[in-house]
Amino acid sequence: MTSVEDDDIPQLSADTLEILQAFLKEKEEREKLELEGGKDVNFEEDWQLSQFWYSAKTKSDLKAICQHIITDDTYKIGLLSCPSVYTSIKEIHKNVKIFEYDRRFASYGDDFVYYDFNEADNPECLQEFQNYFDLVIVDPPFLSEECMKKISTIVKKVVKADGKIIFCSGEVCEPWITTFLQLKKCNFKPEHDRNLGNEFASYSNFDIDKILKNTK
Repeated sequence: MTSVEDDDIPQLSADTLEILQAFLKEKEEREKLELEGGKDVNFEEDWQLSQFWYSAKTKSDLKAICQHIITDDTYKIGLLSCPSVYTSIKEIHKNVKIFEYDRRFASYGDDFVYYDFNEADNPECLQEFQNYFDLVIVDPPFLSEECMKKISTIVKKVVKADGKIIFCSGEVCEPWITTFLQLKKCNFKPEHDRNLGNEFASYSNFDIDKILKNTK
């Protein structure tokens, strides 16, 4: 195994570092002003957290599904690691919680819930939301068996016994998703603003394809 000496690690010049810091400060202030003004904050993707925002069409489709199945104002929707769909669903329903590791989304106030999927085996993890949601939409950040297993543990904890699940992820995760949650693959394919190398698919315990077909 080779080691990297500190002197070999690329360092930003003072001018470049100053420009970067100014950019980050400006972005933070812009997001704050947009939030205070009641606007939809345009959060940028954080690739280090494996964040990739949905396309306008995918957000519209998920919104249409929610609109079709929401029964009343008490219907509870939980979004796990899919923050880009939040504002679309919030337009039609007030009872939405966004579960995120990224604390920027604390800007959404009481709708934000901080969580770390690595805490899934902790009995106290999200205990206050046990058997809580009528619908859970989830898009795990990593395409690994460990991530799928832990996210599935959380999903089973927070969704009601008769609750609905929409699980969006890479097709490579299909064996784990169908095993851990017994979900069926759907024709609906989530799309992203950026072209990703992995093929994505959706899985659910109800017929979302039929809903989308009837809403066209």
